[in-house]
Amino acid sequence: MKHIPRKRFGQHFLVDGALIETIVSQIDPKPSDHMIEIGPGLGALTQPLLDLLGAITVIELDRDLAAYWRSRALVQVIESDVLKVDIPGIKPARNAIENIANAKLKEQPMRVVGNLPYNISTPILFHLLPFAHRIADQHFMLQKEVIDRMVAKPSTSDYGRLSVMLQWRYEMTNFLHVPPEAFDPPPRVQSAVVRMIPRQQPAALDPELLEALVKVAFSQRRKLLRHSLGRWLDERGFTGSFDMQRRAEEVPVAEYVALTQIL
Repeated sequence: MKHIPRKRFGQHFLVDGALIETIVSQIDPKPSDHMIEIGPGLGALTQPLLDLLGAITVIELDRDLAAYWRSRALVQVIESDVLKVDIPGIKPARNAIENIANAKLKEQPMRVVGNLPYNISTPILFHLLPFAHRIADQHFMLQKEVIDRMVAKPSTSDYGRLSVMLQWRYEMTNFLHVPPEAFDPPPRVQSAVVRMIPRQQPAALDPELLEALVKVAFSQRRKLLRHSLGRWLDERGFTGSFDMQRRAEEVPVAEYVALTQIL
């Protein structure tokens, strides 16, 4: 299929065969998997996944690409902006195709993959976060800079709000570097692939409260926490103990989580 990449959708199509083979082998798809791909594009990952899975669900906003995949057998197409998709409501493609009325199959954990548009990759990650309990794993190609922030350790410049919010909920591994020349057209940034596995027993807390707390903490990351988080906690009548003589990037994820649980 010939298709001119659309800049407004952030389209960069993966064309390096060796890298595609490596990514698919790392995903390790099985015929029984409930696989969802975000942004199938021209099918660099979709086709080899489909060959191994037998059926796949794709989420595609580009109407021309959605029409192309809708014409293919064994592909269930959701033509939409992924940020508007009811992720838990997606039924397995094989369930839709074979009309299998099986309650256990409908509750089958999802596996999510995709070469995410770099301009909205972070919103997509946060959109998927509330549904982590329904997801077995996620494999995403992203801007390397974003993945560096996702997996960053405390006391580094990359450590921030994204690090805390995702590390609370996922085990993550940056396992593959992807250079610009692996795409058509080549992006102006380096890319990488991350594996995200939801923690089976994450710390119980209010995610919205954690997000609010972390957002305040990193709002003035060059200053000590007493100037930002300290005042925020005082307004909420917090009387507990928390070291405010640190910068936000010096506080481990576990401490942000524990503070949220106390609140």
